[in-house]
Amino acid sequence: MGIGVLVTTSVGANEEQQKLETLIVTGKALNLIGESVSASEGVVGQQDIEIRPLLRTGEVLELVPGMVVTQHSGTGKANQYFLRGFNLDHGTDFSTSIDFMPLNMRTHGHGQGYTDMNPVIPELVERINYQKGAYYAHVGDFSGAGGAQISTFSRLPEGRVELTLGEDDFARLVALDSFSMGGGDLVAALELNGYDGPWSDINEDMRKYNLMLKHTRTFREGDLSINLMSYGNDWKSADQIPSRAVAQKLISALGSLDDSLGGDSSRTSISVSWRTDALQLASYAVRYDLSLWSNFTYFLDDPNMGDQFQQVDERWIYGAHGEFRDEFVVGGSTLPYRFGIDVRLDDIAEVALYRSRERVRHGAVRRDAAEELSVGVFADVDIPLSDSLTAVLGLRHDYFDFEVQPLTLLNVNGIDLSQNQGRASESIWSGKASLSYKVNDQSELYAAVGQGFHSNDARGVVSRVDPSDGENIQPVDPLVRSFGYEAGLRMSWQEKLNVSMAAWSLDLDSELLFVGDAGTTEESRKSNRYGVELTAYYRFNQAFTFDMEYAWTHARFADTNTDGRYIPGAVRDVLQAGVSFSSNAGWFGALRGRYFGGRPLIEDNSVRSDSSFLVNARLGREMGDWVVKADLLNLVDSSDHDITYLYSSRLEGEPLDGIEDTHFHVLEPRTLRLSISHSF
Repeated sequence: MGIGVLVTTSVGANEEQQKLETLIVTGKALNLIGESVSASEGVVGQQDIEIRPLLRTGEVLELVPGMVVTQHSGTGKANQYFLRGFNLDHGTDFSTSIDFMPLNMRTHGHGQGYTDMNPVIPELVERINYQKGAYYAHVGDFSGAGGAQISTFSRLPEGRVELTLGEDDFARLVALDSFSMGGGDLVAALELNGYDGPWSDINEDMRKYNLMLKHTRTFREGDLSINLMSYGNDWKSADQIPSRAVAQKLISALGSLDDSLGGDSSRTSISVSWRTDALQLASYAVRYDLSLWSNFTYFLDDPNMGDQFQQVDERWIYGAHGEFRDEFVVGGSTLPYRFGIDVRLDDIAEVALYRSRERVRHGAVRRDAAEELSVGVFADVDIPLSDSLTAVLGLRHDYFDFEVQPLTLLNVNGIDLSQNQGRASESIWSGKASLSYKVNDQSELYAAVGQGFHSNDARGVVSRVDPSDGENIQPVDPLVRSFGYEAGLRMSWQEKLNVSMAAWSLDLDSELLFVGDAGTTEESRKSNRYGVELTAYYRFNQAFTFDMEYAWTHARFADTNTDGRYIPGAVRDVLQAGVSFSSNAGWFGALRGRYFGGRPLIEDNSVRSDSSFLVNARLGREMGDWVVKADLLNLVDSSDHDITYLYSSRLEGEPLDGIEDTHFHVLEPRTLRLSISHSF
């Protein structure tokens, strides 16, 4: 256990490739001096994940320094993500993929960029390569705050079966192994997970499965992989609740005002990839479905039937990715370069918003079919300016085509939505540049600048009629530009200490957002964010390792609107720290704390959320092929909020125009989970 070097090789890989992979999976202990473009990129390895106690799968992304992963609903829903002053909602400005397949969903029923991590089995993650900022040519859509590329194992170091049991009827079984088959290696894994949750009046009744079969073999001097993944989940949920309902003792902090909320989701994919030293090719097909029932305002819009709504998303996603690497010589200098292409088609059979009551539909607010095609090409080149100074120049071009066809022309409000059909296209160039100066083998300085973007929901791009009131609206910009720059440094000392620091800034042209809860487009303003980040990892000895990450962000709207300049949901301070240990006697453990600072909930900063503090702990022992461990999550039994919002809602008997109030989802109470695993 603990952080260390995990040696893995791919079938048919040459010696140079094997060395590269050995370094990659070292994770946070890896010295990236001479390898990285900025101080804000890094690698997470399986051993970084393995030592960390997790409440939810999505918290794997908290290994990205400065990232906070929360939840405002049931376990089956995509998490809420915060990074660099962004309330990323469910993923709008952070690009996430697994084995080249995108996890972000465009033109999604719940929110643009919706990123559900539930289809990921943490034990199968070989590494996560992350980048913060917009300085990387290979990251396209949703790249304002950065991105993460998840890679799964092609061969497991050992087989394992693990059973975890915990309070509130938590049960998880995971079984995984590698087999020699068909002239190569087959990785097979199954995860089964059930959970009822700690809620006082809702049995979450979450039932989830994950299956992965991945076959890798040598083919024409390269590695050929075929990966089949299947995921299904069904759950009930306790959403955020109004503070006044708790203060009036109508419900407890663990209660709910609508006990019929929840959802079901599935995702099945197949991908094929082929890799040589110079070439990487991948293609994929994904079938995705989601039905989600929510109720955030209760009886504000409809005093009789209530405000529950159902969001539906059914689609196929097809795509391909290719990269070619080589080098050329100019004036005696060798210049490595890369050229790549990304193609993605979202064929959406239905993306819809229905009014409902106790999960029974009683009319569509809007119901559409859509197709969204994107083609991106990118290139970058390393230019050695001296023995110590290297420049990297990158350029990316992305083309998007949007088409929307209403499936319901006359909605539940009696509004003709025939004008909300149409087609639009747009393209965007993104330039990237960075400098790295290697002071010595232990330290390196960086400067980087780059343009990024995120796409908007296709419905907002073509719509001309508001489905809630029939008013005329203007289509939004299809693509929203971001521009960022940073300066940073990275230091390493005796393979014990790794430190990185970065000062960064990011401008966003518009924070336009398609609001799935209303079926409309919410317009916001230009914004600016800047901040400072510090990350440190120190290995005291073979037994103990300490890590610390601090991020400070200043986030404001760029104009002087009288409503105020504060960006709701923008977090100023994030601090995470932990210590892990492993002994020769087989004992191992970890203690981690996360501070999630208070943040404005309205533009004039007159209402703010409280801060949140969470501590998780793990203690275990390895005894030959057997491992037992105990996770104590929310060790101090904090009743802080996982998430807080400010908006108007109406309870029965309240004024028809509702009451503006804070609405929150509390941290889950302290819970104990015990695991036993057998390796073979």
